[in-house]
Amino acid sequence: MSKARLGRLHDVMAGYVERGEVPGVITLVERHGEVHVDVLGSVAFGGPALSRDSLFRISSMTKPIAAAAAMALVEQCRLRLGEPLDELLPELATRRVLARIDGPLDETVPAERAITLRDLLTFRMGFGQLYLPEEPPIVRAANEAGIGMGPPRPSEMPEPDEWMRRLGSLPLMCPPGGRWLYNTGSDVLGVLLARVGGSLEEVLRETVLDPLGMDDTRFTADAGRLVTAYGGDLTVYDPPDGEWSRPPRFPSAAGGLVSTVDDLLRFGRMMLHFGRCGSGRVLARPTVEAMVTDQLTSGDKAVSGFYPGYFDTRGWGFGLSMTTARDDIASVPGRFGWDGGLGTSWFSDPKEDLVGILLTQKAGFPQYNNLYLDFWTSVYQSIAD
Repeated sequence: MSKARLGRLHDVMAGYVERGEVPGVITLVERHGEVHVDVLGSVAFGGPALSRDSLFRISSMTKPIAAAAAMALVEQCRLRLGEPLDELLPELATRRVLARIDGPLDETVPAERAITLRDLLTFRMGFGQLYLPEEPPIVRAANEAGIGMGPPRPSEMPEPDEWMRRLGSLPLMCPPGGRWLYNTGSDVLGVLLARVGGSLEEVLRETVLDPLGMDDTRFTADAGRLVTAYGGDLTVYDPPDGEWSRPPRFPSAAGGLVSTVDDLLRFGRMMLHFGRCGSGRVLARPTVEAMVTDQLTSGDKAVSGFYPGYFDTRGWGFGLSMTTARDDIASVPGRFGWDGGLGTSWFSDPKEDLVGILLTQKAGFPQYNNLYLDFWTSVYQSIAD
């Protein structure tokens, strides 16, 4: 990596802190085994300095970790990708499906098949966040049921069995396998993993976190190390002694974990090397290859309802995204990872032998976030020949 270009990355990120756009930033770039970490700013506006072991709410970056845990159980033959989940998730058995996704809740048809693990991992279970100009009845009903259709709020979620009961009381938005719908599949996945392995955190520890030495990645944070989380308007979203400092009623596989830059490097490095961890393996190479392969058809992408243009250059695998064409952050096809809506990002790029991680405390959708765009542009400039 070019020291001069890494210096440019530092200057670009420092500018965001100096202008008061974020209180702090941690960046990490690893290429060919060489690691560069930069810690800038403070844990909160007016607070003490950030440190390399500061804890961040990684929100949706929880999803690929949970997906990796699920695939470890597939390798152990404790779960199967195509097997119906009716016995483990009876609340979702014999589902009814809305006749129209924006139609009334009492106009339904029977689902043609059961929901599978593959459906959960690819977000095609038939239920999830909708991005439509007007809120349809099913979204209003889901919000009234309090099943987490927005940003993560651990204290507002019911316990897993009650959450499943509420979800099961609603019709599916579309048939299983019929449409990519964000988020809910990961929360259902978390309940599934807990029912197979005792608790979600136990399964994550057994399959991914402990083998990788990710000791700081968990659902409940040490408030003394947890940064303040801010909304996009820089109002406080969650203080250090807030929701993430207490054990959640619903440990969310969609967005509940906290972590550090070094723990995330361990995960990103394992994925970069297709399951290898030091001298051993966490996952088999074919397993990771399946996870990072685009599972969506062009038809899926056309009706996803996600942010406009998002899938023009991207796909979705098992719990994470990958680039399928060159895009506006100077990446090349083949990198994979995911972002957290509370201000974090991770991608690994096998073609460049690269892991990049960005941790901030300001919420915002990454593709419309200049700090995010400038980080990734600067990362790829720093490794240019």
